[in-house]
Amino acid sequence: MKATIWHNPGCGTSRNTLAMLQEAGAEVTVVEYLKTPPSAEKLAQLYRDAGMTPQQGLRLRGTDAEARGLLTADDATVLAAMVAEPKLIERPLVETGKGVRLCRPKEKVLEIL
Repeated sequence: MKATIWHNPGCGTSRNTLAMLQEAGAEVTVVEYLKTPPSAEKLAQLYRDAGMTPQQGLRLRGTDAEARGLLTADDATVLAAMVAEPKLIERPLVETGKGVRLCRPKEKVLEIL
């Protein structure tokens, strides 16, 4: 099975999710999204496929997302902010042929393996 993880190596949940993918034998493409952020279009597709809104994909801890009004902003504004400042993207996002999950907690990845 092929999988793509939008990964932050400094995040324990992201590292643990990556380890779970590798242990499951997945052929994993690792995208360090802080260095190579996804496009707004890709983020929109990931959230749509995960059944969530871009606002639900915002990282609140350690960011100013709430102060900037991003929790109630329209999708295009949220996605543009995430592309401009990828630290606003909650991680890890994982995509396989079975779907997309925001893997918080890490066990969410099991739903798409």
